[in-house]
Amino acid sequence: MKEVAPLPEVSQTKREAVVERPKKTLDNDYVTFCSVLLERDQYEQSQRSLLSSDVRKGQHRACLALGSNLGNRVEMIESALREMGDRGLTVLRSSALYETKPMYLENQESFINGACEVETSLSPMELLDQLKLIENGLGRVKTIENGPRTIDLDILLYDDQLVENSRLSIPHKRMLEREFVLRPLCDLIPNFIPPTQDSIATYQDVLEKLPKSTDPLSAFTPLSDHLPPLRNQSRTRPTHLMAILNLTPDSFSDGGLHSTAGPIPLLDILRSYTTQQHPITILDIGGQSTRPHAPQVSPDEELSRILPTIKAIRSDPSFQTIAISIDTYRASVAAEAVKAGADIVNDVSAGQLDPDMLPTIARLGCTCILMHMRGTPETMNTLTSYPDGVIKGVGNELLERVRDAEKAGIRRWRMILDPGIGFAKKQAQNLELLRRFSELRDFDGLRGFPWVVGASRKGFIGKITGVQDAKERTWGTATTIAAAVQGGADIVRVHDVREMGEVVAMADAIWRV
Repeated sequence: MKEVAPLPEVSQTKREAVVERPKKTLDNDYVTFCSVLLERDQYEQSQRSLLSSDVRKGQHRACLALGSNLGNRVEMIESALREMGDRGLTVLRSSALYETKPMYLENQESFINGACEVETSLSPMELLDQLKLIENGLGRVKTIENGPRTIDLDILLYDDQLVENSRLSIPHKRMLEREFVLRPLCDLIPNFIPPTQDSIATYQDVLEKLPKSTDPLSAFTPLSDHLPPLRNQSRTRPTHLMAILNLTPDSFSDGGLHSTAGPIPLLDILRSYTTQQHPITILDIGGQSTRPHAPQVSPDEELSRILPTIKAIRSDPSFQTIAISIDTYRASVAAEAVKAGADIVNDVSAGQLDPDMLPTIARLGCTCILMHMRGTPETMNTLTSYPDGVIKGVGNELLERVRDAEKAGIRRWRMILDPGIGFAKKQAQNLELLRRFSELRDFDGLRGFPWVVGASRKGFIGKITGVQDAKERTWGTATTIAAAVQGGADIVRVHDVREMGEVVAMADAIWRV
């Protein structure tokens, strides 16, 4: 697997001009390939091998395709990855998951497809044998060619090797004509070129040359067993409304509003959120304030504030259609909250304030929100210098957080990103993030992730509007919510649930078409 080094703009234009996608008919099959008008040895001068420096001695890199269309499809894929780890394979990174219509045999359920990059000491054939054992262990029974399957694991690439025998073909046959294979692969190695003698086009080049689908693929992010997943690349997707429930005495705008002595009276308020005309889908519960200079309580105190409410909500059938998010930066709190019924871990530090957080999320197997912040709540307002601009600064630092999460074992399809409005940003930087949010979503390496935006009642809104009381910043907040939806937010985190529900409904009607 070889990666394209950065090329001058003129070279990129020339390359695009010489890459074609003709088709040849061979035995009634279409074989996609790229015609080459440049000498390969000339082109390879601009290549560098990932493998030369990043692979441990005696180890090999392989890219695997993942698929399922029976049962709990996400759980099947995640079980396969866990089994790989148990068998000595190191899963380095994973792609997003994509829901795709079946090919060839169309009378079956839709597939979820993805890809992962693994490190292994096994030979290609030994690796194939292990993958077949995993498939069998997860109940795959092949009844018909291209038919339904609980799990499907294929070797797409193995180092730069070419393998061809009765059991295995590497690179995987026909993968360059299948969007459901190429798109996940491009999440991992978009700038690599296939290990064949006649290709100079990268996988991203080939993907972009495929015929445009009338039903474009969209990344697939599970929220909970109670909700449909996020499809963050669908133009018509609805924006999810996340209600803030601070069970703290000192949060900046609603501290002390909700008592933790008994959750039952609180349930009536929360129930109204789920039955209003534009209901919430996610409830974000917090027991530790992250406002500047807020006193830090113990983990036990934080748990005593949140667990009764989580348990009460999960025991009430009227809340079956909402997901619960736990707003904490402590791994121990996150673990207990998920055990009690929370679905999502929302960490304002993206794992930076507790070294156990990311491994804990990986072990829990839940979806997480990784927010951009610098320092701690006490120091963040002194860390607002972005020499290359706030978009590039936030983008690069979130990319580091994503890589940290991947190293800890969190799958890409389990990550949601947050630009951290109001955290380590000045007023002008908050405004620029909202104004140019679509650019951040398209940042190299972050493209395809879902996003949550939380600007509700923030201090910069009060400074601009002149509204000192945070609880009265409804109109200013409404404008930030509309801007977030226009920029592509998948979730907006709000205090004023009824009013912002109407804003989201109107914004979706304008921009989500």
